[in-house]
Amino acid sequence: MTDCAIRTEGLTRDFGSLRAVDGISLEVPAGAIFGFLGPNGSGKTTTIRLLLGLLEPTHGTATVLGHDARTDAAAIRQHCGALLEHSGLYERMTAQDNLEFYARVWHLDPSQRRERVHELLSGLALWDRRNELVGAWSRGMKQKLAVARALLHRPDLVFLDEPTAGLDPIAAAALREDLTALARREGVTVFLTTHNLGEAEKLCDQVAVIRSGHLLAVGRPDELRGQARRDRMEITGRGLDARVTALLSAQPAVESAENDGGRLTLRLRDGQDTAPLVTLLVHEGVEIDEVRKGGADLEEAFMALVGTDQ
Repeated sequence: MTDCAIRTEGLTRDFGSLRAVDGISLEVPAGAIFGFLGPNGSGKTTTIRLLLGLLEPTHGTATVLGHDARTDAAAIRQHCGALLEHSGLYERMTAQDNLEFYARVWHLDPSQRRERVHELLSGLALWDRRNELVGAWSRGMKQKLAVARALLHRPDLVFLDEPTAGLDPIAAAALREDLTALARREGVTVFLTTHNLGEAEKLCDQVAVIRSGHLLAVGRPDELRGQARRDRMEITGRGLDARVTALLSAQPAVESAENDGGRLTLRLRDGQDTAPLVTLLVHEGVEIDEVRKGGADLEEAFMALVGTDQ
């Protein structure tokens, strides 16, 4: 595997008069968990299908694991795993039989099949449930098994399209934890689409933001947070009423103020000193419990990039 798992230059795909992907150029380092973020309908799934060679680009190029997606798509799919819209599981078969079936599809010999199935099911805490019919499982367990299916043949790169969509918070957190552990242990590159900002921040080494087919930004989550360039100040205490909120909103250092009961959140203008704001609160009789200052979170950076009209 090369140092760059994915490289695109001007990648574009039209569907009639609709341009779904518009001139995307990016590089995904080998071994990274790479998050592809965007609102619904922004072109995330179309990009994956272009990278896998399931769609031909209208313009531009995509190279995946050193193979051209237009002319060598079969080689790409041979060395990649994918979990797209459908899990690919047979619900009338057991978990073990599902993986045994796909292991035969990938031409793993019998000893390899047994070892690999045990390894993946154990790593996902599913081994004790291996003889159960998949149709009786929860969605979270099915998604874990679908991830195992995608990793079964030891691919160098795996594509996961919204893998936690529709899962409850506990199941989503469990899948994220297992996915991170498996990816690190196996050294696989992960290309993950999501519109869940918290998920991207927890999972990803790098992220890219796409909107309406346009690539807006690429970088580490902390770099994208920095691009929002908004300092934030959170104050908790007693006496943070509407009058105080209005008073702070009028201060030159403050861009906006939001009051949520006993917590006041201030968006600050660049480079402003916050000490006078604390002094003002004390002067107004506010009993301060805690003051916290920090930069924008990834959600704020995301919304700053894509806007709020999605």
